[in-house]
Amino acid sequence: MGDASLSGRMRRVLHGSAVVAVLALLSACQPAARPEVHFHAEGQPQALADWQLFTINDGRMTPNTGVVPYDLNTPLFSDYAHKLRTVWMPGGKAAQYDGEASFEFPVGTIISKTFYYPRVPGEPRDSDRVVRSQDEAGTLPGGGLALDKVRLIETRLLVRRKEGWVALPYVWNAEQTEARLMRSGELVALSLVDAAGESEPATYTVPDQNQCAGCHGTDLRSKVLQPIGPKARHLNRDLAYMDESGALHSENQLQHWQDVGYLTGLPAMPEVPRVANWRDAEHASLDARARAYLDINCSHCHSPSGAGSTSGLWLGSNVDEPLRLGRCKLPIAAGHGTGDRQYGIVPGQPDQSILTFRMISTDPGVMMPELGRSVVHEEGVALISAWIAAQHGDCGDAG
Repeated sequence: MGDASLSGRMRRVLHGSAVVAVLALLSACQPAARPEVHFHAEGQPQALADWQLFTINDGRMTPNTGVVPYDLNTPLFSDYAHKLRTVWMPGGKAAQYDGEASFEFPVGTIISKTFYYPRVPGEPRDSDRVVRSQDEAGTLPGGGLALDKVRLIETRLLVRRKEGWVALPYVWNAEQTEARLMRSGELVALSLVDAAGESEPATYTVPDQNQCAGCHGTDLRSKVLQPIGPKARHLNRDLAYMDESGALHSENQLQHWQDVGYLTGLPAMPEVPRVANWRDAEHASLDARARAYLDINCSHCHSPSGAGSTSGLWLGSNVDEPLRLGRCKLPIAAGHGTGDRQYGIVPGQPDQSILTFRMISTDPGVMMPELGRSVVHEEGVALISAWIAAQHGDCGDAG
């Protein structure tokens, strides 16, 4: 073999090695592929990470591929906690639209709700001092959380298995690096700091699995768990989504769910019910905002089929009978929960109404809702008080 032939072969080998090296370098620069969401058809995984719903990288917690963030027009109050909500469904399966009740979700669905608070600037990562607010602090465009700006408390999962929904509460550690299953619940001592720097103690309660049924067991007869928030009237709103290029666009949530294959049977949008944003006084009436607030916070119990059905007080947004809504309604077996007030709602007199009395109480035997709070929602009380004050009429000798 001649020297020229050997030299040419060597050049080709070296050239090939260089190409391989360049390809390897380019591959190393590409982001690692995200692990796929793992649905556990049975058992109770001990770590939230076992489900692969989120990735934590560069100080950010973001939903995994196919995990869709969502939000509600009016959210349920939970001691001023903020919530990152997501839904995931297996490929080829979709929820069935329902105009009133919770959607019929397919087996394999995972609904998550991560509870967190904005951090007080300058406080250490594990500080119990957190910001009491109702803004969007700490959220990332398109869904996700900036971990240097929030303190994670818990992530609750509702998992749709063959036998029905299962609730699993995961509590985040002080280092904010992992969340572990806490079937027996947990108490988290916090100090809520308002805009003026004043603080209020709060004992945040992570519910145990039995307590989850207290809210999600919306049918007293069947006692099966059901999602509360993912209903058409709560989801009918726009949300910002991020596409694969990183660009943001706004789209109606229900339309987005249909577009990604997560919802079927969606009617024309004018036919879809919608409740108000309770804080949006510019675009919604006082009545609409108050009814939306009572719907999300109270109607899962106070409905014809819920745990509060025997009270005769039904607070869903579709109820239009004044007596059912509490107007001049005598209490049934409320005991000292009445605060010596005679009627559920006395028109024009919030201070004489049982409804507001129970909202301002923190006595476990009196307060409403019974679960999910340890402090008074001052803004919520102000809203319902204004709604009652604007009502006309009287209740006979109660006036």
